[in-house]
This record gives sequence, C-alpha cells and structure tokens, in this order.
Amino acid sequence: MKRIFLASLLCTAIMTTVAYATPVNQHALEPTMVTTVKDVQQLKDNSKVLLKGQVVKSLGDEKYEFRDATGMIKVEIDDELWHGHAVSATETLTLVGEVDIDYKPIKRVEIDVKEVKLPD
Repeated sequence: MKRIFLASLLCTAIMTTVAYATPVNQHALEPTMVTTVKDVQQLKDNSKVLLKGQVVKSLGDEKYEFRDATGMIKVEIDDELWHGHAVSATETLTLVGEVDIDYKPIKRVEIDVKEVKLPD
C-alpha cells in the first residue's frame, strides 16, 4: 500500500514538473484574425484581439481612444510599448491585446494592449 502511494506521489511530482517546465509558444497565443471594435463588444473578458485602426486621442494615464471603420473604444497602452515613436491620428496601427471588461458600476469594455505594431 505504501509503495502504491509513493509511486503515485512520485508520478504526480514528475508530471507537475514537466507541465511547468514546458515552454509556452507566445506566438501561438497571438490572434491571427483582425477583430473589429464592433465585434469586441460581443467577446468575453480576456479574449485575445488584433485590431487595425488609428489611435485618435490621448485620454491621459496611458489611456487612448482607438478607432476603426466600425467604431471607437478605449485602449490602455503602456508607455514602453511605443518604443519612443510618435504617431499621428491618421496613421494606421495594429494593436494586439486582450478584452478587459469591468461591470461596476456599469459595463465598460476596454482593450489592454500587449503589443503595438507600427507601420513600416
């Protein structure tokens, strides 16, 4: 009985180590299809998105207004993601990020940007 218990404990420890040691392919997590602002409203919290459009206005505190052909949405872009580049409101960018939904006091949908792809 002790041997069975020790063997199962050992197997569990090995499986846990293998699971945490396996590297994650970051590119597999990146969405491949462009999502529109209109579509974002129907997605679940933490859904991965790829948006193409313009950052038209700074709202302060790393928040911006983003626009595509279907509408506008607030996005949060950390300063270091700009890599020192200034962009105009007419420049088309690609943003990779996640949907961030807050339900209090009312439903608010934003995008937490993980990567900014600037035009060439």
